[in-house]
Amino acid sequence: MHLERTRYGKIKIDINTLVILVCFLVFICLMFFLDSNRGKKEKEALLRDMEEKNSLYKKEAMIAAKEAVQKDIEKFQEETKERRQELSKLEAKLSKKEELLEDKEQAIVNKESELQRKMDEVLDKEDYLAETIQKQIQELERISGMSSEEAKNLLFEQLKNDLQQEANALIRENENHIKEVSNERAKEILTTVMQRCAIDQVIESTVATVSLPSDEMKGRIIGREGRNIRTLETLTGVDLIIDDTPEAVVLSCFDPVRREIAKLALEKLVADGRIHPVRIEEMVEKARVEIEQKIKQEGENAAMEMGIMNLNKELVKTLGRLYYRTSYGQNVLLHSLEVGHIAGMIASEIGANVKIAKRAGLLHDIGKAVDQTQEGTHIELGVELARKYGEKEEVIHAIEAHHDDVTANTIEAVLVKLADAISAGRPGSRRDTLEIYIKRLQKLEEIALSYDGIKQSFAVQAGREVRVVVQPEKFDDVASARLARDIAKRIEEELDYPGQIRVTVVREIRTTEVAK
Repeated sequence: MHLERTRYGKIKIDINTLVILVCFLVFICLMFFLDSNRGKKEKEALLRDMEEKNSLYKKEAMIAAKEAVQKDIEKFQEETKERRQELSKLEAKLSKKEELLEDKEQAIVNKESELQRKMDEVLDKEDYLAETIQKQIQELERISGMSSEEAKNLLFEQLKNDLQQEANALIRENENHIKEVSNERAKEILTTVMQRCAIDQVIESTVATVSLPSDEMKGRIIGREGRNIRTLETLTGVDLIIDDTPEAVVLSCFDPVRREIAKLALEKLVADGRIHPVRIEEMVEKARVEIEQKIKQEGENAAMEMGIMNLNKELVKTLGRLYYRTSYGQNVLLHSLEVGHIAGMIASEIGANVKIAKRAGLLHDIGKAVDQTQEGTHIELGVELARKYGEKEEVIHAIEAHHDDVTANTIEAVLVKLADAISAGRPGSRRDTLEIYIKRLQKLEEIALSYDGIKQSFAVQAGREVRVVVQPEKFDDVASARLARDIAKRIEEELDYPGQIRVTVVREIRTTEVAK
C-alpha cells in the first residue's frame, strides 16, 4: 500500500490499495451471508427435534396421569367398600342397642308400676298407723289424765334436768383437769421465774434520819432565833423535827426527792460545821445538782440492767425519778425492774416477745414519776410520756392495760399485768393500810353471804381465802361447784386485790342417833 500526504494535509490513496479494500469488504459480506444461512438451517433442525421431544413427553405424561387416576379410582373404590362394611356393622350394633333400650325401658316401666303399688300400700299403712297412734295417745291421755302437750313438756323438763346434771358434771371434770394441768404448768413457770429473779425488798417511809456527832449540833442547826432551820425548811420544803432523840434529826416530807435533797444538804452542813443561811443555800443547791445527777444515773443503770440501750434520754431521766418514788411503801423503780424481769422471763418460757415484755414492764409505772406534779392518773401520764418519746404501740398498749383500763389485746400486755400483780402481791412487797385491808375482808364476806342458802362465810388467811358454809339440803355437789365459780367471778369483777383469792365451799351433812 502506498500513501502520500498532499500539501494541504490530506492522504492520497493508491488505486491498487482501493481495489484490495473493496475485495476484502465483499469477502466479509459473503462470509456473513453464508453464516446466517447455515444458522437458520440449524435452528430449524433444532426446533423440529424439540417439537418431537415435547410430543413424546406429552404422551408419556398422559399415560402416567391415566395410570395415577386409575390407581386413585381403585383405591377410592376399596375405601368406599370398607366404609360401607363398617357402616353395616354399626347399623347392626345400633339395632341391637335399640332393642336393649326398649327392653330396659319396658323393665323401668314395670318397676315404676311396682313402686307405685308399694307406695300406695305404704301410704295405706301410714294412715292406719297414724289412726292407731292417735287412738293410743287418746287412751294414754285418758289413763294418765294429762294431755300430750303436758306429757311432752314433762318429758322435756326431765331430759333438760338430766342433761344439765351431766353437763355440770362434765364441766366440773373438765375444769378440774384444766386446773390441774394449768396449775402445774403455771407453778413450773413461776417457780423458774422466781428462782431466776432476785430483787431486794425495799420499803421506804416518809421520814429520814440524819445522824449528828453530838447533841450540841442541834442548837447550831436551829440557829439564832431559829433562822437556820427556817432557811433550810424554806429552801427544801421539808419539815425538820428536832426532839429528844439523841444525836439525830428527823426529816419529814411526802416528796422523797425533796427529802433526799434536804438530807444530803444537812449532812454536808454537819460535816462542814459552818451553818448559816448563806452556807445553807450553797449546800442545798449542791445537793440538788447531785440528786439530779443521781436520778439520771439511776435511770441509766435501770435501763442497762434491763438490757435496753435505745431509750430516750428524757425518758431515762424520768425513769430515774422513780428511785425516789414509793407506792404503798414499795420503791417504784425497783418494782419496775422486778416487773420487767418477771415479764421477760415468763415471755421467754412461753415463746412471747421478750424485748417488748421487758421494756413495757420497766416503763409500766413511768407515769408515777410525774403524777404528783401533773394532773391525770399515772397510767394516762405514762401513756402520754411513752407516746411523746417514740415508744412502740405494743409498749404503750401494755402500759395502758396493766390495770385493766383497757382490755389487754397482746400476750406481752397480759404478761406485764401478771408480773405487776406478782411483784405487788408477794409477801412484804407492799404495805396496805389497815382500813383498806379490813374493807376488803368485809367485802369478801358480803359477796359470799349475798347468795341464798349460805349459812356462814369467813375470810381467812389474810384475805387470801374465803370459806363458805352452805345448807346441805339446798346444794348438791354440782351446785356447790357452780356456787364457788360464781363467787370467784364476782370477786374478780368487784374487788381489786393483789395475788389470788381461793373460794372454798363447804357442804357438810351430820347425822346423829342416840343409842338407848
